Amino acid sequence: MGEDEAGAPGGSQPDKKMAYHKVNAEQRAQGHSPYLDSDDLQATALDLEWDMEKELEEPGFDHFRLDGATQHPLGTARSPDLDLEPVQPSTSPRGKFQRLQEDPDYISHYTRPAPKSNRCRFCQMLKVLCTVLIVFILGILIGYYAYKKCPPSPTSPEPNNPHVYQEILKEIKAENIQQIYRDLLQFPGEEDTDVAMKILARWTSHGLEDVQLANYSVLLDLPSSSLNTVTLRSSGECFYPSGRQCNRETKKLHSRDLPYSYAAYSAKGTLEAELVDVQYGTVEDLVRIQAITEVTKKIALLKLGQSPLLYKLSLLEDAGFGGVLLYIDPCDLPKTAELADKAFMVSLNSGGDPSTPGYPSSDGIYRQNRSNLTTLLVQPVSAVLVKKLISLSEDDIRKDRCIPLELPATDKKIISLNIQSVTTYKTISNVIGYLKGTVFPDRYVVIGSHHNSLNSYGGQEWASSTAVITAFIEALMLKAKRGWRPDRTIVFCSWGGTSFGNIGSYEWAEDLKRVLQRNVVAYVSLHNPVRGNSTLHPVASPSLQQLAAESQSFSCVDKTKCPGSNVSSVQIQGDSDYFINHLGVPATQFSYEDVKTSENSSFLFEALFPVHTTKTEELDPSFRLHETIAKLTAQVTLRIASEPVLPFNALDIALEVQNSLKGDQVDTHQLLAVASRLRDTAELFQSDEMRPANDPKERAPIRVRMLNDVLQSLEKSFIVRQAPPGLYRNILYRLDERTSQFSVLLEALEHCKLYQSNETIQAALSEVLNSINSAQVYFKAGLDVFETALAGKK
Repeated sequence: MGEDEAGAPGGSQPDKKMAYHKVNAEQRAQGHSPYLDSDDLQATALDLEWDMEKELEEPGFDHFRLDGATQHPLGTARSPDLDLEPVQPSTSPRGKFQRLQEDPDYISHYTRPAPKSNRCRFCQMLKVLCTVLIVFILGILIGYYAYKKCPPSPTSPEPNNPHVYQEILKEIKAENIQQIYRDLLQFPGEEDTDVAMKILARWTSHGLEDVQLANYSVLLDLPSSSLNTVTLRSSGECFYPSGRQCNRETKKLHSRDLPYSYAAYSAKGTLEAELVDVQYGTVEDLVRIQAITEVTKKIALLKLGQSPLLYKLSLLEDAGFGGVLLYIDPCDLPKTAELADKAFMVSLNSGGDPSTPGYPSSDGIYRQNRSNLTTLLVQPVSAVLVKKLISLSEDDIRKDRCIPLELPATDKKIISLNIQSVTTYKTISNVIGYLKGTVFPDRYVVIGSHHNSLNSYGGQEWASSTAVITAFIEALMLKAKRGWRPDRTIVFCSWGGTSFGNIGSYEWAEDLKRVLQRNVVAYVSLHNPVRGNSTLHPVASPSLQQLAAESQSFSCVDKTKCPGSNVSSVQIQGDSDYFINHLGVPATQFSYEDVKTSENSSFLFEALFPVHTTKTEELDPSFRLHETIAKLTAQVTLRIASEPVLPFNALDIALEVQNSLKGDQVDTHQLLAVASRLRDTAELFQSDEMRPANDPKERAPIRVRMLNDVLQSLEKSFIVRQAPPGLYRNILYRLDERTSQFSVLLEALEHCKLYQSNETIQAALSEVLNSINSAQVYFKAGLDVFETALAGKK
């Protein structure tokens, strides 16, 4: 053998050569005789036995060893003086052993039986090897066919698997929502913190992680013991806001409702002045009124609707009015609503704790003294009282159609308005619970409802929204307990102080502003989910419109109740306000409403009616509408939380911008040019980046993260620095379905008519132009980042 073979494993080469030489020496001593005597045969057999053991240890037999068998060292390294003379094949132990077997007289001459130990050892090794191979092959075959017929269920299923969504949605049932709703109404009269604690306990009992209370001491404007009144000077008749006459019996019978017919944060005091009918308080209405009469310190008779209340009040305040009687015209209400004789509550707070504007109400924070947020004395009243004030008789009411209420121009009414309320600090509580994500735990999908706040108006709607979000949590945690988790963290919120101006959500968001700016990817609202029973009304920011539309067809159980309504981007009420207008977070909301009877019906939701007038179980006795809203909301939330690439649409934003510039009465040539560039960039972004990222074969984790970071901030460019009161700072949202233009441009045009100045319109045009250009630059920067990354990769 060569030098390389001599060093092969399987035995010590010097020992082998000694064995070989020993056999050769005996052969030479016997004269190479093929016949041996009995003694020599016995000795030779023993030598052969020893040689066979060595032979089995040669390299050619290494594969018979079992894996993991102990290897014993056979000595130290070779000494340089060892005999390395090559062994001839004719004298090798293997050759001699074979010749002995081939000799026909070998058996007869070999009188001693061969040792059993060597044979047994060889056979055992062979049997073990065969057994291992057979078991291994059978295991592969069994595993293959078992997997083919019945794929194993992983501990955590594919997050964006539609089957996972369906399993969760199946657990959301109408009867469960109804039971939760009834349980919640067992404690409607308790303090805000007490209600929040019970919601927290329920969420925790279902396994939701890290549920906590976020408490804030905030300034609230509450009714006083002295009731607000309206008095006719001509007759001396005194009325409560509901239209009932002032007397002890009325006060006693309606003690629960009467105090809450007020405007929170209104100015306080008494004002006696002429009543001036300004209808809806539009710019045209004010121009008409100011042309015929002096309005300073007078009381405006104002209809709710058509545009935001705070915006109309700001116009009246600028015009010099001293007070406002606010009501809802019955012609603007759905036919199913019986609210003509009901007064209501409104809040004049644009958002958050008035004493800490722009920062959270934490301990040690400086607080401003802001007992009222307007100089106007504002009082909501019922349509019944308005009819009495304008002396409308039953003969003037036609049964075939509704005639809008209007004060005759020749009829002058002097009234005395008395408004009293008390500002005080109260603790409001938010319930916040987290279901941590597995892939992007630092990215949040926030879903919010609200709960009852200090016996204020808002009816049973708070119980509806809280029941829906609680039912979703219960269904979700059933799946989570079996190992499933979303990719992103879902944050469940029940807000306090909503009816006073979304105070709970504002304070929490201001407290965590830096974190939320970086982490929140979307807000899903459950504010008053069932306001009627005739029409599904989905609202979504432009980047989420496609997702909201797809979810309708996916989630609807009763197709007749879910016709696939058009999704719009319009201003909505509720706690999504801060997320939309300060954080630029994409938002969506599903709700059922009644068919609107008038184009002036928008913004009627700003009125909060007493508890007993909102008959949730009459609107939806089977709670099927609640179930549909819950499933739609859950579907959208799950897709945003679990799809690897955020399901946002950049191109829809560009299209919305272009549509909002159509029909404007100002020169928008430059705006259209920038909007066209934005659309081109968005199309490139959508096709070059979104499409491959949604293909699992082309998806790379680092690119997905980069892409999601871009998608997350698509709408932030459209937040203007300032907007008129009541109008969204996020210009992607229109005032209502009737208007398609940017609301800030519409308001600027109105302002020009009222004050004969172009400064406002020029400022608004600059804000819109800057927003569109910023968005185009942002999209372009996102494309450049990906192109650079691709070039580096290549």
